[in-house]
Amino acid sequence: MSEPRKLEVLRAIVEDYVHSREPVGSKALVERHHLGVSSATIRNDMAALEDEGLITAPHTSAGRIPTDKGYRLFVDQISAVKPLSPAERRAIQALLEGSEDLDEILDRTVRLLSHLTNQVAVVQYPLLSRARVRHIEFVLLAPRKVLAVLIADTGKVEQRVIDVGQDIPDDALAELRTSFLASLSGKPLSLMPQLLPAVIAGGPPARRGAAQALARGLEALATSSREERMVMAGTANLARSNVDFPLSIGPVLEALEEQVVMLRLLSEMAEDPRGVTVSIGRENPYDGLAEASVVATAYGPDATAKVGVLGPTRMDYPTTMAAVRAVARYLSRILGP
Repeated sequence: MSEPRKLEVLRAIVEDYVHSREPVGSKALVERHHLGVSSATIRNDMAALEDEGLITAPHTSAGRIPTDKGYRLFVDQISAVKPLSPAERRAIQALLEGSEDLDEILDRTVRLLSHLTNQVAVVQYPLLSRARVRHIEFVLLAPRKVLAVLIADTGKVEQRVIDVGQDIPDDALAELRTSFLASLSGKPLSLMPQLLPAVIAGGPPARRGAAQALARGLEALATSSREERMVMAGTANLARSNVDFPLSIGPVLEALEEQVVMLRLLSEMAEDPRGVTVSIGRENPYDGLAEASVVATAYGPDATAKVGVLGPTRMDYPTTMAAVRAVARYLSRILGP
Protein backbone atom coordinates (compact mmCIF):
# COMPACT_ATOMS: atom_id res chain seq x y z
CA MET A 1 0.00 0.00 0.00
CA SER A 2 1.51 3.30 -1.06
CA GLU A 3 1.86 6.03 1.58
CA PRO A 4 -0.18 8.63 -0.38
CA ARG A 5 -3.05 6.17 -0.89
CA LYS A 6 -2.93 5.09 2.75
CA LEU A 7 -3.33 8.71 3.82
CA GLU A 8 -6.10 9.23 1.28
CA VAL A 9 -8.06 6.20 2.50
CA LEU A 10 -7.54 7.22 6.13
CA ARG A 11 -8.68 10.77 5.34
CA ALA A 12 -11.83 9.43 3.68
CA ILE A 13 -12.61 7.18 6.66
CA VAL A 14 -12.11 10.03 9.15
CA GLU A 15 -14.25 12.47 7.16
CA ASP A 16 -17.07 9.96 6.62
CA TYR A 17 -17.10 8.83 10.24
CA VAL A 18 -17.06 12.41 11.57
CA HIS A 19 -19.95 13.27 9.27
CA SER A 20 -22.11 10.15 9.72
CA ARG A 21 -21.08 8.77 13.12
CA GLU A 22 -21.38 5.34 11.48
CA PRO A 23 -18.51 2.85 10.90
CA VAL A 24 -17.23 3.17 7.33
CA GLY A 25 -17.07 0.24 4.91
CA SER A 26 -15.11 -0.21 1.69
CA LYS A 27 -18.26 -0.03 -0.47
CA ALA A 28 -19.17 3.38 0.96
CA LEU A 29 -15.61 4.65 0.36
CA VAL A 30 -15.71 3.61 -3.28
CA GLU A 31 -19.14 5.21 -3.77
CA ARG A 32 -18.41 8.51 -2.00
CA HIS A 33 -14.74 9.09 -2.82
CA HIS A 34 -12.90 8.99 -6.12
CA LEU A 35 -9.99 6.87 -4.94
CA GLY A 36 -9.29 5.33 -8.36
CA VAL A 37 -9.07 1.72 -7.15
CA SER A 38 -11.46 -1.23 -6.75
CA SER A 39 -13.48 -2.14 -3.68
CA ALA A 40 -11.22 -5.18 -3.18
CA THR A 41 -8.14 -2.95 -3.14
CA ILE A 42 -9.80 -0.63 -0.64
CA ARG A 43 -10.55 -3.65 1.60
CA ASN A 44 -6.87 -4.61 1.45
CA ASP A 45 -5.89 -1.01 2.24
CA MET A 46 -8.25 -0.95 5.21
CA ALA A 47 -6.76 -4.21 6.49
CA ALA A 48 -3.30 -2.63 6.30
CA LEU A 49 -4.53 0.47 8.15
CA GLU A 50 -6.03 -1.77 10.80
CA ASP A 51 -2.76 -3.70 11.18
CA GLU A 52 -1.03 -0.37 11.80
CA GLY A 53 -3.55 0.54 14.52
CA LEU A 54 -4.95 3.49 12.58
CA ILE A 55 -8.51 2.16 12.28
CA THR A 56 -10.48 -0.47 14.16
CA ALA A 57 -13.72 -2.42 13.93
CA PRO A 58 -16.23 -1.57 16.68
CA HIS A 59 -17.80 -4.80 17.95
CA THR A 60 -18.74 -7.00 14.99
CA SER A 61 -19.40 -4.17 12.54
CA ALA A 62 -18.27 -4.62 8.96
CA GLY A 63 -17.17 -0.98 8.91
CA ARG A 64 -14.18 0.69 10.53
CA ILE A 65 -13.65 3.79 12.64
CA PRO A 66 -10.46 5.80 13.29
CA THR A 67 -8.40 5.19 16.41
CA ASP A 68 -6.64 7.92 18.39
CA LYS A 69 -3.53 7.05 16.37
CA GLY A 70 -5.51 7.41 13.16
CA TYR A 71 -6.87 10.80 14.17
CA ARG A 72 -3.33 11.88 15.10
CA LEU A 73 -1.95 10.94 11.68
CA PHE A 74 -4.90 12.68 10.01
CA VAL A 75 -4.36 15.87 12.05
CA ASP A 76 -0.60 15.80 11.45
CA GLN A 77 -1.25 15.70 7.70
CA ILE A 78 -3.18 18.97 7.85
CA SER A 79 -0.26 21.00 6.57
CA ALA A 80 -1.97 24.37 6.83
CA VAL A 81 -5.06 25.48 8.71
CA LYS A 82 -7.69 26.57 6.21
CA PRO A 83 -8.97 30.14 6.61
CA LEU A 84 -12.56 30.79 7.61
CA SER A 85 -14.97 32.16 5.06
CA PRO A 86 -15.40 35.96 4.81
CA ALA A 87 -18.88 35.62 6.35
CA GLU A 88 -17.49 33.71 9.34
CA ARG A 89 -14.73 36.26 9.83
CA ARG A 90 -17.24 39.12 9.71
CA ALA A 91 -19.40 37.34 12.30
CA ILE A 92 -16.42 36.98 14.65
CA GLN A 93 -15.43 40.61 14.21
CA ALA A 94 -18.97 41.88 14.75
CA LEU A 95 -19.46 39.87 17.95
CA LEU A 96 -16.10 40.46 19.61
CA GLU A 97 -15.61 44.14 18.87
CA GLY A 98 -17.45 46.94 20.60
CA SER A 99 -16.61 46.14 24.22
CA GLU A 100 -13.71 47.12 26.44
CA ASP A 101 -14.72 44.98 29.41
CA LEU A 102 -12.56 41.85 29.57
CA ASP A 103 -15.23 39.71 31.26
CA GLU A 104 -17.72 40.54 28.52
CA ILE A 105 -15.17 39.97 25.75
CA LEU A 106 -14.22 36.52 27.05
CA ASP A 107 -17.85 35.58 27.61
CA ARG A 108 -18.65 36.55 24.02
CA THR A 109 -15.59 34.61 22.86
CA VAL A 110 -16.59 31.27 24.36
CA ARG A 111 -20.21 31.60 23.24
CA LEU A 112 -19.08 32.40 19.70
CA LEU A 113 -16.50 29.61 19.56
CA SER A 114 -18.97 27.09 20.95
CA HIS A 115 -21.48 28.13 18.28
CA LEU A 116 -18.90 27.88 15.47
CA THR A 117 -17.66 24.41 16.47
CA ASN A 118 -20.63 22.81 18.28
CA GLN A 119 -18.20 21.89 21.05
CA VAL A 120 -17.39 23.12 24.55
CA ALA A 121 -15.36 26.32 24.30
CA VAL A 122 -12.91 27.37 27.02
CA VAL A 123 -10.69 30.41 27.46
CA GLN A 124 -8.13 31.21 30.12
CA TYR A 125 -8.10 34.70 31.53
CA PRO A 126 -4.88 36.44 30.52
CA LEU A 127 -2.14 35.68 33.01
CA LEU A 128 -1.57 38.97 34.76
CA SER A 129 1.93 38.36 36.07
CA ARG A 130 3.12 41.08 33.69
CA ALA A 131 -0.03 43.22 33.84
CA ARG A 132 0.26 46.86 34.85
CA VAL A 133 -2.03 49.35 36.54
CA ARG A 134 -3.99 51.34 33.97
CA HIS A 135 -6.34 53.21 36.30
CA ILE A 136 -7.59 53.38 39.89
CA GLU A 137 -10.93 54.85 40.88
CA PHE A 138 -12.45 55.49 44.34
CA VAL A 139 -16.21 56.11 44.56
CA LEU A 140 -17.76 57.24 47.86
CA LEU A 141 -20.84 55.12 48.56
CA ALA A 142 -21.43 56.20 52.18
CA PRO A 143 -19.45 58.29 54.70
CA ARG A 144 -17.10 55.35 55.44
CA LYS A 145 -17.73 53.06 52.46
CA VAL A 146 -15.65 53.38 49.29
CA LEU A 147 -15.92 51.40 46.07
CA ALA A 148 -12.34 50.77 44.90
CA VAL A 149 -11.89 49.93 41.21
CA LEU A 150 -8.60 48.60 39.82
CA ILE A 151 -8.20 48.41 36.03
CA ALA A 152 -5.23 46.55 34.52
CA ASP A 153 -3.76 47.24 31.10
CA THR A 154 -5.12 43.86 29.98
CA GLY A 155 -8.64 45.24 30.40
CA LYS A 156 -9.34 43.26 33.57
CA VAL A 157 -11.47 45.19 36.05
CA GLU A 158 -11.54 44.27 39.76
CA GLN A 159 -13.62 46.08 42.35
CA ARG A 160 -14.66 45.81 45.98
CA VAL A 161 -16.31 47.88 48.70
CA ILE A 162 -13.90 48.98 51.44
CA ASP A 163 -14.71 50.27 54.91
CA VAL A 164 -12.10 53.00 55.43
CA GLY A 165 -12.82 53.30 59.16
CA GLN A 166 -13.50 57.03 59.19
CA ASP A 167 -15.78 59.55 57.54
CA ILE A 168 -14.10 60.85 54.40
CA PRO A 169 -15.37 63.69 52.19
CA ASP A 170 -15.31 63.54 48.40
CA ASP A 171 -12.45 66.02 48.03
CA ALA A 172 -10.20 64.08 50.44
CA LEU A 173 -10.99 60.83 48.62
CA ALA A 174 -10.12 62.49 45.30
CA GLU A 175 -6.76 63.56 46.75
CA LEU A 176 -6.04 59.99 47.87
CA ARG A 177 -6.95 58.66 44.42
CA THR A 178 -4.56 61.15 42.81
CA SER A 179 -1.80 60.10 45.19
CA PHE A 180 -2.32 56.36 44.55
CA LEU A 181 -2.48 56.89 40.80
CA ALA A 182 0.68 59.00 40.72
CA SER A 183 2.65 56.21 42.40
CA LEU A 184 1.03 53.14 40.83
CA SER A 185 -0.04 54.04 37.28
CA GLY A 186 1.90 51.98 34.76
CA LYS A 187 3.50 49.86 37.48
CA PRO A 188 3.25 46.02 37.48
CA LEU A 189 0.50 44.61 39.70
CA SER A 190 3.07 42.27 41.17
CA LEU A 191 5.00 45.24 42.62
CA MET A 192 2.01 46.76 44.38
CA PRO A 193 2.87 45.34 47.86
CA GLN A 194 6.29 47.02 47.68
CA LEU A 195 4.96 50.36 46.37
CA LEU A 196 1.95 50.89 48.63
CA PRO A 197 3.78 51.68 51.92
CA ALA A 198 5.41 54.73 50.32
CA VAL A 199 2.01 55.94 49.09
CA ILE A 200 0.59 55.67 52.62
CA ALA A 201 3.58 57.38 54.22
CA GLY A 202 3.43 60.25 51.75
CA GLY A 203 -0.20 61.11 52.50
CA PRO A 204 -1.61 63.45 55.16
CA PRO A 205 -1.44 61.93 58.68
CA ALA A 206 -5.14 62.62 59.25
CA ARG A 207 -6.04 60.32 56.35
CA ARG A 208 -3.45 57.61 57.03
CA GLY A 209 -5.99 55.14 58.38
CA ALA A 210 -8.17 55.54 55.29
CA ALA A 211 -5.12 55.27 53.05
CA GLN A 212 -4.08 52.02 54.75
CA ALA A 213 -7.55 50.55 54.30
CA LEU A 214 -7.59 51.53 50.62
CA ALA A 215 -4.07 50.11 50.14
CA ARG A 216 -5.09 46.77 51.65
CA GLY A 217 -8.09 46.70 49.35
CA LEU A 218 -6.02 47.47 46.25
CA GLU A 219 -3.47 44.80 47.17
CA ALA A 220 -6.28 42.25 47.53
CA LEU A 221 -7.68 43.29 44.14
CA ALA A 222 -4.24 42.92 42.55
CA THR A 223 -3.87 39.45 44.06
CA SER A 224 -7.28 38.30 42.80
CA SER A 225 -6.39 39.64 39.34
CA ARG A 226 -3.45 37.24 39.20
CA GLU A 227 -5.47 34.11 40.02
CA GLU A 228 -5.78 31.65 37.15
CA ARG A 229 -9.34 31.47 35.90
CA MET A 230 -11.21 30.33 32.85
CA VAL A 231 -14.66 30.71 31.38
CA MET A 232 -16.49 28.17 29.23
CA ALA A 233 -19.67 27.71 27.22
CA GLY A 234 -21.41 24.93 25.33
CA THR A 235 -21.47 22.05 27.80
CA ALA A 236 -24.91 21.22 26.37
CA ASN A 237 -23.08 20.23 23.18
CA LEU A 238 -21.43 17.41 25.11
CA ALA A 239 -24.79 16.06 26.20
CA ARG A 240 -25.85 15.92 22.55
CA SER A 241 -22.64 13.97 21.83
CA ASN A 242 -23.26 11.46 24.61
CA VAL A 243 -23.02 8.56 22.16
CA ASP A 244 -19.41 9.59 21.42
CA PHE A 245 -18.44 8.78 25.01
CA PRO A 246 -19.20 5.05 25.29
CA LEU A 247 -17.44 4.70 28.65
CA SER A 248 -18.96 7.73 30.38
CA ILE A 249 -19.43 11.42 29.82
CA GLY A 250 -19.18 11.97 33.58
CA PRO A 251 -15.35 12.28 33.82
CA VAL A 252 -15.35 14.82 30.97
CA LEU A 253 -17.91 16.99 32.75
CA GLU A 254 -15.93 16.62 35.99
CA ALA A 255 -12.74 17.80 34.26
CA LEU A 256 -14.58 20.89 33.00
CA GLU A 257 -16.10 21.58 36.41
CA GLU A 258 -12.74 21.08 38.14
CA GLN A 259 -11.18 24.05 36.39
CA VAL A 260 -7.67 23.33 37.66
CA VAL A 261 -7.58 20.22 35.43
CA MET A 262 -8.43 22.18 32.29
CA LEU A 263 -6.15 25.08 33.24
CA ARG A 264 -3.23 22.69 33.73
CA LEU A 265 -3.98 20.90 30.46
CA LEU A 266 -4.19 24.16 28.49
CA SER A 267 -0.99 25.47 30.08
CA GLU A 268 0.93 22.27 29.26
CA MET A 269 -0.15 22.06 25.61
CA ALA A 270 2.92 22.88 23.52
CA GLU A 271 2.69 25.29 20.61
CA ASP A 272 2.33 23.79 17.13
CA PRO A 273 4.03 25.35 14.07
CA ARG A 274 0.58 25.73 12.50
CA GLY A 275 -0.43 27.87 15.46
CA VAL A 276 -3.02 25.42 16.78
CA THR A 277 -2.31 22.47 19.10
CA VAL A 278 -4.42 19.30 19.16
CA SER A 279 -4.42 16.77 22.01
CA ILE A 280 -6.29 13.58 21.10
CA GLY A 281 -7.83 10.97 23.39
CA ARG A 282 -5.25 9.23 25.54
CA GLU A 283 -2.67 11.86 24.68
CA ASN A 284 -4.45 13.92 27.33
CA PRO A 285 -2.68 13.45 30.68
CA TYR A 286 -5.99 13.37 32.58
CA ASP A 287 -7.61 9.91 32.34
CA GLY A 288 -11.10 11.39 32.38
CA LEU A 289 -10.43 12.93 28.96
CA ALA A 290 -9.36 9.66 27.30
CA GLU A 291 -12.34 9.87 24.93
CA ALA A 292 -12.02 13.62 24.26
CA SER A 293 -9.89 15.91 22.15
CA VAL A 294 -8.75 19.44 22.95
CA VAL A 295 -7.89 21.98 20.25
CA ALA A 296 -6.24 25.15 21.59
CA THR A 297 -3.95 28.04 20.80
CA ALA A 298 -2.41 30.96 22.65
CA TYR A 299 -3.76 34.50 22.45
CA GLY A 300 -3.03 37.96 23.80
CA PRO A 301 -0.14 40.41 23.52
CA ASP A 302 2.27 38.05 25.30
CA ALA A 303 0.52 34.79 24.28
CA THR A 304 0.45 33.46 27.85
CA ALA A 305 -3.19 32.33 27.90
CA LYS A 306 -5.04 29.77 25.78
CA VAL A 307 -8.38 29.60 24.03
CA GLY A 308 -9.78 26.37 22.64
CA VAL A 309 -12.48 23.75 22.47
CA LEU A 310 -13.08 20.33 23.98
CA GLY A 311 -15.18 17.64 22.36
CA PRO A 312 -15.25 13.97 21.42
CA THR A 313 -12.38 12.51 19.38
CA ARG A 314 -14.92 12.23 16.54
CA MET A 315 -14.42 15.89 15.74
CA ASP A 316 -14.25 17.96 12.56
CA TYR A 317 -10.59 18.85 13.17
CA PRO A 318 -9.94 21.09 10.15
CA THR A 319 -12.96 23.31 10.83
CA THR A 320 -12.37 23.36 14.58
CA MET A 321 -8.68 24.27 14.18
CA ALA A 322 -9.59 27.09 11.79
CA ALA A 323 -12.25 28.49 14.14
CA VAL A 324 -9.96 28.37 17.19
CA ARG A 325 -7.13 30.09 15.36
CA ALA A 326 -9.36 32.81 13.88
CA VAL A 327 -11.06 33.60 17.20
CA ALA A 328 -7.68 33.74 18.96
CA ARG A 329 -6.35 36.22 16.39
CA TYR A 330 -9.34 38.54 16.79
CA LEU A 331 -9.10 38.25 20.57
CA SER A 332 -5.39 39.17 20.45
CA ARG A 333 -6.17 42.16 18.22
CA ILE A 334 -8.87 43.44 20.57
CA LEU A 335 -6.74 43.02 23.71
CA GLY A 336 -3.54 44.25 22.10
CA PRO A 337 -1.91 47.57 22.86
